[in-house]
Amino acid sequence: MRSKKQFSRNKQGEEETSTYQLHPEPARQKEAEVEAEEYNCNNGKSTNPYADLVHGLRATWMTGKTRPKEYRVHQLEGLCHFLEERHADIQRAMCADLHKVTLLDCAFVRRDPYGVVLIIGAYNFPIQLTLLPLVGAIAAGNCVILKPSEVSSYTEKLLAEALPCYLDPQTFAVVTAGPEETGKLLENKFDYIFYTGNNRVGKIVMTAAAKHLTPLTLELGGKCPCYVDKSCNFQNAANRIVWGKFINAGQTCIAPDYVICTTKTQEQLLPCLHQAICEFFGKDPKKSPDLARMVNDRHFQRVRALLECGRVVIGGETDECERYIAPTVLVDVKEWDPVMQEEIFGPILPIFIVRDMEEAINYINYGERPLAVYAFSSDSKVVNQVLDCTSSGTFCGNDTLMQAISVSLPFGGIGLSGFGKYHGKFTFDTFTHPRGCLLRCMGLEMMNKMRYPPYNNTKLRAMVGALEVRRSIL
Repeated sequence: MRSKKQFSRNKQGEEETSTYQLHPEPARQKEAEVEAEEYNCNNGKSTNPYADLVHGLRATWMTGKTRPKEYRVHQLEGLCHFLEERHADIQRAMCADLHKVTLLDCAFVRRDPYGVVLIIGAYNFPIQLTLLPLVGAIAAGNCVILKPSEVSSYTEKLLAEALPCYLDPQTFAVVTAGPEETGKLLENKFDYIFYTGNNRVGKIVMTAAAKHLTPLTLELGGKCPCYVDKSCNFQNAANRIVWGKFINAGQTCIAPDYVICTTKTQEQLLPCLHQAICEFFGKDPKKSPDLARMVNDRHFQRVRALLECGRVVIGGETDECERYIAPTVLVDVKEWDPVMQEEIFGPILPIFIVRDMEEAINYINYGERPLAVYAFSSDSKVVNQVLDCTSSGTFCGNDTLMQAISVSLPFGGIGLSGFGKYHGKFTFDTFTHPRGCLLRCMGLEMMNKMRYPPYNNTKLRAMVGALEVRRSIL
């Protein structure tokens, strides 16, 4: 369980105390209970003999010690010195274990298709998030089973009925399936699986893939933080945050999930957010043709319940018949509130208050690594510090969502936000296996004799000279 910061406030709304207390997230409660069972109450240490080692290495990684280039070069030099200074010991050890110690060749890497791949799409962008992976799978030369999301039922029906008219039915198929049928589909052996959705289902997909050791890409989501610095053009920042948050009614995996800033910054940002919402969607956003609705009743009810958190300062109106939720901004939210514990995936933007940038970075790092981190500041050093001190699938400074539009950048998550990359050429790379190949001629056997037994020092020196890798100090 991670500790999170709890704030208490006086009547003037100013920070009074700042203490760390345990508030386990509901989604992690079960994991916390498992950890507790593995914990030795007598010694206060984990029963797993490697737990302290892993925790120690993670604590060191969090300090950033391994990040500087000079440090990495120094460690690589140490590895080189080991190989050079202990080569005799290495030879003796290899001989004791295994009794053993390319020129003019054609060496290359060939990108081969995996075979039969399964692509499971998402409902929030049912065409893009289903067909974009398909482009890479086709380009790579695979056969594909496409499983659109059943939640976006009209698009699912369109793809199932129309796509087979345009693609070879012997190599491409569209399957319409709900959760139960998808479970049956996953029981089959695939050569690659590409899933876009939430991490709960992602774990199910990964479990099914593990039975056949099937490689896969998981494009998941999470809570994407948006740090707003005291030094920025607040109206420009508000415009870009409002656009990125409320497009598709917030049903975007890389939407800024919450703003994190100081109290003073919040006071400057709020009127700018209000102005941006009015300019984009009018005084009555419900009438705007540019504001989407929640995809179904279940998600409408889920997101509407989050309005009970904190205090509504902008928006808050709902209409169940239309599944309408107004662009909403919340303040005075607490870290243990549901709106700060789960991915919102709706048109609600909470603002979480911290003392300074250092505390903002610490809060971000205490959570799971998100799909995206955003930072707004007129000071490039601030943006770069957030970039350097956090970890996420993608990052964007002084804007939102735009990092996912560039086809030259890989898109994907890290940790609980998923793994694997796609977009542009990265999509082709995802659906191909990099096959290392070497072609040799049948002649020149004299050059090969040095590798055949019996071995002697003359052959050893010739082999070392032929295979030696020249290196230089960086």
